[in-house]
Amino acid sequence: MAEEISNSVLNFDIEFDDEEFKSDLPTVENPTLESILNESEDYESPVEDDTSSVISAVQMFKDSGDTTSLSSSDSNRTDRSARSRQKKKIDLQKTVHGSVLKPNRLKNIAAQLHSAADRVDAGMPTSMAVSSLIAIGTSHGLVLVFDPKQVLKWCLGSTAVGQQYGSVSALSFNKDCTRLLSGFAKGQITMWDLTNGKLLRTITDAHPPGSAVLHVKFTDSPVLAVCSDSGGSVFELEMKRLIGVRTCESKCLFSGSRGEVCVVEPLHMNLTIKDHPMQDVMVVAMATLSKVLLVTLRPQLKVVFTHALKGSPTSLPLLAWQFVIIQVSEKDRVIDPVLVFARESTIYFFQVICNNAQDIKCSGLQKIIVPYKMLSVAWMNPRILVALDTNEKIHVIDVRSEEELEVLDVSDVQLVYNNSQFKSLATGGNVSQALAMAGEEACYQTVVSHNGQLLLLGTKAVYVYTLRNWKERIDVLVKQNKYNEALALSLSFYDGRAKAIIGLGGSSKSKREIVSDMMLELLFEYVDLSMTTLCPEKGKMEELEAYYQNIVPVCVDYCLHLSRTDILFGRIYDRFAVDYIARGTFLECLEPYILSDKLRSIPPSVMKDLVEHYQAKNMLEGVESCIVHLEVTSLDIHQVVNLCWSHGLYDAIIYVYNKGMFDYTTPLEELLGILQQAVSTGIQLTDEQIRLGNKLLVYISCCLAGRAYPLGDIPEEMVADVKKNVFQCITRLRVKNNESTHPYLRTLLQFDTREFLNVLALAFEEKEFNTEEGIRNRQRVVDILLQVVVESGEFTPTQIGILFTFLARQMACHENTILVNRVLFEQVLEFLANPEDDSRHEERQQALMELLQAGGLQQVDEEKLLSMAENAKFYRVCELLYEKRRHFDKILSCYLRDPSRKYHAFSYITSILNSERFTLEEQERLKEEAFNQLEELVSIDCKQAAQMVISTMPKNLGVVANKMKSNPKILFGFLKGVMSYRESSSSAIHTDKQVNIEPWIMELYVDLMCQFRPQEVYNYIKLNEGYRLEQTLEICRKHKHSEATAYLLEKAGDIQGAFGIILTNLQNKLKLLTNELLTPDSEKDVTVQFLEVQALILVVIQLCQRNSGKMDEAGRESLWFPLLETVMSPQRKLKDLNNKQIHEDFKKATHHVLNSMMGYIALPTILHKIMQDPAYSTGKFGEVRELILGMLETYNYEQTLMETCKNLLNHDIHVHLKNLTSAATKGYIPKGDGCDLCTKQFINQNETDTVIIFRCGHSYHKGCLQSIGSVHVIDGEDSWICYLCSHRKRGQFQSTRFHRSLSNRGQPKSKDNISVDPQHSQALDFVRNFLKTPSRVSWISLTVSSKFKMWIRDKVHEVQHVSGNTYDIKCVHGNVYFGQNWILNCRWHYLMNYLRNRDQGHTEELQVSLIKKTSSSNWHLHLQWNLCHDFSC
Repeated sequence: MAEEISNSVLNFDIEFDDEEFKSDLPTVENPTLESILNESEDYESPVEDDTSSVISAVQMFKDSGDTTSLSSSDSNRTDRSARSRQKKKIDLQKTVHGSVLKPNRLKNIAAQLHSAADRVDAGMPTSMAVSSLIAIGTSHGLVLVFDPKQVLKWCLGSTAVGQQYGSVSALSFNKDCTRLLSGFAKGQITMWDLTNGKLLRTITDAHPPGSAVLHVKFTDSPVLAVCSDSGGSVFELEMKRLIGVRTCESKCLFSGSRGEVCVVEPLHMNLTIKDHPMQDVMVVAMATLSKVLLVTLRPQLKVVFTHALKGSPTSLPLLAWQFVIIQVSEKDRVIDPVLVFARESTIYFFQVICNNAQDIKCSGLQKIIVPYKMLSVAWMNPRILVALDTNEKIHVIDVRSEEELEVLDVSDVQLVYNNSQFKSLATGGNVSQALAMAGEEACYQTVVSHNGQLLLLGTKAVYVYTLRNWKERIDVLVKQNKYNEALALSLSFYDGRAKAIIGLGGSSKSKREIVSDMMLELLFEYVDLSMTTLCPEKGKMEELEAYYQNIVPVCVDYCLHLSRTDILFGRIYDRFAVDYIARGTFLECLEPYILSDKLRSIPPSVMKDLVEHYQAKNMLEGVESCIVHLEVTSLDIHQVVNLCWSHGLYDAIIYVYNKGMFDYTTPLEELLGILQQAVSTGIQLTDEQIRLGNKLLVYISCCLAGRAYPLGDIPEEMVADVKKNVFQCITRLRVKNNESTHPYLRTLLQFDTREFLNVLALAFEEKEFNTEEGIRNRQRVVDILLQVVVESGEFTPTQIGILFTFLARQMACHENTILVNRVLFEQVLEFLANPEDDSRHEERQQALMELLQAGGLQQVDEEKLLSMAENAKFYRVCELLYEKRRHFDKILSCYLRDPSRKYHAFSYITSILNSERFTLEEQERLKEEAFNQLEELVSIDCKQAAQMVISTMPKNLGVVANKMKSNPKILFGFLKGVMSYRESSSSAIHTDKQVNIEPWIMELYVDLMCQFRPQEVYNYIKLNEGYRLEQTLEICRKHKHSEATAYLLEKAGDIQGAFGIILTNLQNKLKLLTNELLTPDSEKDVTVQFLEVQALILVVIQLCQRNSGKMDEAGRESLWFPLLETVMSPQRKLKDLNNKQIHEDFKKATHHVLNSMMGYIALPTILHKIMQDPAYSTGKFGEVRELILGMLETYNYEQTLMETCKNLLNHDIHVHLKNLTSAATKGYIPKGDGCDLCTKQFINQNETDTVIIFRCGHSYHKGCLQSIGSVHVIDGEDSWICYLCSHRKRGQFQSTRFHRSLSNRGQPKSKDNISVDPQHSQALDFVRNFLKTPSRVSWISLTVSSKFKMWIRDKVHEVQHVSGNTYDIKCVHGNVYFGQNWILNCRWHYLMNYLRNRDQGHTEELQVSLIKKTSSSNWHLHLQWNLCHDFSC
């Protein structure tokens, strides 16, 4: 709700923001008024297109803003050059901005409006103007003027004037508020003196009568104003006073006939701006429904800018001006106005740049698209823009970020709209429909912005909206108990991220101090409320802990951000410490901040409480994690050390010694002593002891690498000493209370030999071990390791092997700088190549490989080394040695014997054989070895082995097959690979690349398949060719593969044999099924057996169906009836079985067989066979009823289907004959009155002439058709063809047998009696001679030049010679004209299309016609000829 304010003083002081616009200003050409008015409505915005001219301006505009921003002092240091103009929608996601606008209701003005309406019948408010005064016009013609204290100063006009002039439609103050212009709904304008309340002028002729005043605006000149009316025109009003007489001169600036102007807005210069280039320039912005124009009135009338404006027909254009300060260089600043214009949902920002009165330019800055329809836009300051939408909601927009800061519903204002003025109801509604529709929600005169305040005129009151200062925005949230939001808003003020900041001035440091104090006060108040009022009175401990877990992080976060840990661990901690649960929760909430290094220091007292709390809750691991992240100065070292030693917090112990005392060896010695005691017992280590050992290994590794433990780095000046001291510690010869040598090194080796040696390996990579002293130290360590591990006898062989592997790697890595006793070295070699040790085989082989590659085994005999490697099964070592000797065939054997690499043998063979780096002899030896190892290769991958044999070895497949006959399974795998490779590489295109296989090999493959994969034989022989039928059949019979045998017999033509085999299988399965069903105590499920029977029945049926069409009736019966008998016979045995399901299944099978055979066996024969069967002949008819009825239904269906097909066929024949008869008896109507060839009229012919009419409508003399050959003799009878149709569509002839003559129809037809009229003969001779044309090649050459026209002219001259007349010949648009009455109709593109179609084999012909004009409007065909295929008649 708006706040009620009485006697409040409105803020009319003028303020400016001093944020900078940094950019070079682009130039814009100045259009003329005529070009603007004649411009297309599709004009595109320069903001959208001309990116090159506005990018810098966009940067400038987006970086401008309020001087009160916390970040303003730093804004100039940001790199603005990286920014670019972006067109985007406002982000509507809510962020913490608080309440930005403060609504106020002007109570006294509301009371005065109500009183005026009651006392003087002032009527409802209609318009408003705001400057240092507020003027409100009413519907009855009165104007109420209020001062800033809401005191009524003047009541101008009277209701009598209102009756004459209508309601007040527009108001405007001059610059010093001494004059007021009032526009009325009936078109009059009045000027009032506000110093004494007197009427100075009544202007009735400023614009055409009959239109309302929509806008009246003073310019900065006290004698110059502009107004616009409901006709859409704009006028300049110049006030003059001559000899005491006040007059007004009106001049039209823009005519509404070119588009109605909806809004005008002059630019007012600010009083504080001195020496601005625009001081002497008067600029007015105006907008129609489609354009925005910027016009200078003084010193001359000129259009300086125009922009297209698009939107829905129900939306009006909106305008608003604002001055901003622009930083053009490091020292210079200028103030330039920015014009905002908008329509519907799009807002544009343009900067007006004035170098002088003659040089004014506009630069596009920005474009914002909002998701709502706007009624009004207004500036609050250079950074904040407000928009009122059609739902009467105010949207506060930050211009720089295009972010929506707040949405405020103002529907309670009951805003006054000016739609009656836009409809000009007071003058009879004489406005355009477009203006009336757009002005339905006009509020130009009721939404007014002035000096950072937005005023809305409601039906009962005036509301003013101002920007809250930063404290007010925080207070609003605090009053609503939204402390989290208030703190977040305060933090945005502190960081300079907040928008619309008002009232926060000074330097960045002072601003931060002010906001910091405010935030601390909020935190104190928040904590106090959280511990008292907001705290739950009752609840479980878990609920209280969850409550405090939401409170404490807020305090910690803000205190850390403000760097006020003194407050956090002072007043705030003391407040939480009052409650035991709150105190514990506070301490636990510190852990994530400590672990993330956000909190590095804690007061010792708080740290003591933290340790005690964690110790009480047995959360010591958390304490240890925190200690290693805190500064040692904040710790009570005595307390922490005692705690860590007593609870085994080893990380904390090391951290305290390292950071607090800079001692890196003492914790190592102490902890190694603890580990030594655990290891020396010889029993299994506990988890805690293992954890200690692992930590020590990591600690030693970090120290030797110069890294701090557990995180960070050792101070640079201490790195060398730390490395030296730690190294000396672990290699120390003796220590107190321990008689063994090198106790620390021995302890670490016994704990984890491998990991400790890895630590040493990492240390040896450091630069300290690569100097002369470092090499000596490294050798010393090696000697110590050999002495401790080998000579002591305390270590297991596995540990010794690990050491030797380590030594081998180190010798390989450090270029033989490590020296080992020859005897010990022999021990290393023998250990690594020990064939009886299977542990860590790969690791020992890798160590020997590295040693060999580094040249560490040069003193060893190579033969001995190879023998040892082979015995140890180190095949990669053998490969390395064989490669040196170039024995590539033996490398293949190494691949095959190595289980992990035998699958790479094929790629190895391919790489050797396909490379040119190897000699032919080496490749041949490899091939020979591969051939000898072929069985092994086949067992690895039969397909790759087959591919290798076929592609790389020139040996015959038969030789390979014979070689492997002793191992049938391997041979089968090889042949399977051959067949698979053949199938994958076969190609119908490249037949030369197909693999040819001899038939006996395929038969051998089938034989082996019958042994190892019998289930695949049938599919293979069915899908493949290339085997011999008889031999393959013999193989299948030998292996008793009935299915494949039956297929081969059928393929050989022995149908009965194939049928007998499958039928025998079916009978056997039926027998087994029957016996199983008749066994009384059998519990076996016969479902699977019956499914097998059904599948076999289907196979037999398909066999019978495939071959029945090739056999006679007796042959078909010899197939189908045994099958039927086989299916029906089990039913006799199972007749007494009490199992309905089995009976139903058998009957379905029988029914299926019967349905299948009905297409091949006569139905009576089938019925006779069924009725003879005892299973169906005995008993009642009900037992066979379903079977017989099913057969009869099938028979009836087929009979009905046949009759339907016959009826459809008869119907189609009938319809076709009917159409033919109708066409034959149909009368033909000619299209014209003359012959289409000779063009003679039929009415002028002799009675003996015969006329032939075709169904296409063309008609000819019989003699004309006969003379050109359009007649064919079919069965002794003439068949006539339409000449024109047959030559247009070759092959589609229109013929008729009806010869219709004008008379003598009864005379017999005879070719001898046909006579041709002499005139016809002359015309036909002319056509024949006319069409004697050059060859096709000549025609093509003619068409590409102008000679074709000459050819046309020659033909026309022939026409002139025949007719005896001379004509003027000319060509127009491809037609040849001569005289006034003749035209040769032959267009050039017709001719070119004809030639193109002829080249493509089409049969079209080009028709050329000579047309004569017989009257003023009728043209008739005089001559016509066709260009044939060879361009001759």
